[in-house]
Amino acid sequence: MRHSIARALVACLRLILAAMLPATGKRRAEPSAVPAEPCAPTVAPWSKPWTGPSSADARAIFRAEETMPLTPVQRERRFAVEFAARGVEYPYRYPDDQFSALGRSA
Repeated sequence: MRHSIARALVACLRLILAAMLPATGKRRAEPSAVPAEPCAPTVAPWSKPWTGPSSADARAIFRAEETMPLTPVQRERRFAVEFAARGVEYPYRYPDDQFSALGRSA
């Protein structure tokens, strides 16, 4: 019985001393005086709006006089080329294209 009481007292003293005294080892050392480097702010990819052709550019492409006598497939190709020249990806699809052979639809 005496041993269990002594062990309980020692455990209580260890808890009290651990709470009052600083830790040992690396945690006891003072923090270094070197300031931490600030992290570069991360920029979300959607923070800027998607830029596409203006309405005037799109109107000029779709209502060009030289495209009127062309067939619909040729006209669609012309639209894709005009948008590519402005740096915009145009979803170019036409009947019987390579994707229809794979069974995929637009």
